Amino acid sequence: MSDRGTYVVVIKVKKPLETIVGALGKKNFEPGIYVYVGSAMNSISKRVKRHMEKFKKLRWHLDYLTTRPEVEVIGAFAFYDEKIEEKVSLEFSKKYEFIEGFGASDMRRVSSNLYIVDENVNEFIESLGGVSI
Repeated sequence: MSDRGTYVVVIKVKKPLETIVGALGKKNFEPGIYVYVGSAMNSISKRVKRHMEKFKKLRWHLDYLTTRPEVEVIGAFAFYDEKIEEKVSLEFSKKYEFIEGFGASDMRRVSSNLYIVDENVNEFIESLGGVSI
């Protein structure tokens, strides 16, 4: 198994948060659990490790959240060897509310990579074929 494919990062927003998210502008995030769907065709482990770092250059929309003290990465899953970011995002969009325009600039069938989820999200990701990393 290689270290490439699609990943899902599970984050927790611990208290209300208002922040600028790149070109999306000012966004408000309520406390709760969110997931971000992405792909890393070079190294999932390096990408997820980077998402967990608090101090980094702001490159992806998710960076604008994960650098904040109100936000904690609480889990990650991988779909190894498969670039199915859009397919996984589409499954999330059928079940959960999403933050319009967050990530997803290269996808046609969904308009977000960030979803507001519930406590059962780990089971949902595993039902899609994701494995905890």
